Amino acid sequence: MKILLLGSNGQLGSDILRINQKNNYPLEITGLTRADLDVSDKANIKSKLLKYSFDVLINCTSFTNTELAESNAEMAFAINAHSVKEMAEACKKKNARLVQISTDFIFSDNPHKIPLTELEPPAPVNIYGASKLMGESLAKLTLDDCLIFRVASLFGIAGASGKGGNFVETMIRVGSEKGKLRVISDQFMSPTSTADIADVILKAIMQKIPAGTYNTVNSGIASWYEFAKKIIEKTGLKVAVEPVKASEYISVITPPLFSALDNNKLSSLISPIRTWEDALDDYLLEKGHIK
Repeated sequence: MKILLLGSNGQLGSDILRINQKNNYPLEITGLTRADLDVSDKANIKSKLLKYSFDVLINCTSFTNTELAESNAEMAFAINAHSVKEMAEACKKKNARLVQISTDFIFSDNPHKIPLTELEPPAPVNIYGASKLMGESLAKLTLDDCLIFRVASLFGIAGASGKGGNFVETMIRVGSEKGKLRVISDQFMSPTSTADIADVILKAIMQKIPAGTYNTVNSGIASWYEFAKKIIEKTGLKVAVEPVKASEYISVITPPLFSALDNNKLSSLISPIRTWEDALDDYLLEKGHIK
């Protein structure tokens, strides 16, 4: 099976390449970076994609800087939505499957604090979430054979280039420098290892699961404070972690207060997805933060 991977040098894309090679999966993956295909150049996306031979197109590209998106809405929608439509049209011509990576930011809150299923009505509260939701909609309207994988709060070996790393590395660095951390305690999400979901995505492709939308996260819920506490605890750093309310932070965006996702739909098709705590152990070990 031939796969064309966009954003192959990003946090998730690089792990898709790495896990495919590590597990010796029977997939021929061609990775493209921005130098190969600039997805902000809508006019040329389709023509450039049609030059390649592929059975599946995985789109890991995204305008991920949530704060910058608020003042660059046109660019955020161009990359996160309109470019996806071009990709879907190219897949239709190729009779190929599109794998679109989406986000938990399409939600706002759940007063019951229960992990959200794929049936939960989206309600984005910022430009980034709205643009990613439009990307989902345009993909499904354009192409029947489309897999939408909603991911969340990623931490991977490569780090997120648009965000200057990932939350785990930021907590370790800032905590080591300052000896203390103040972390939001009233926003809840699903911390997720890119290595784990890269493996799940590749298995889903190989097993040819039905087209549709799937929450693709590690199991479990955490506030950012709980996530930070666990990072510091596991690394053994002498760092004080103080809980603070989101309202104490001045931010240009309104983030979801509760966007933890229920992964049962995908787990039932592939295999149970382990907890974020177990995934964090492996990440810290691989990065050399623990022995």
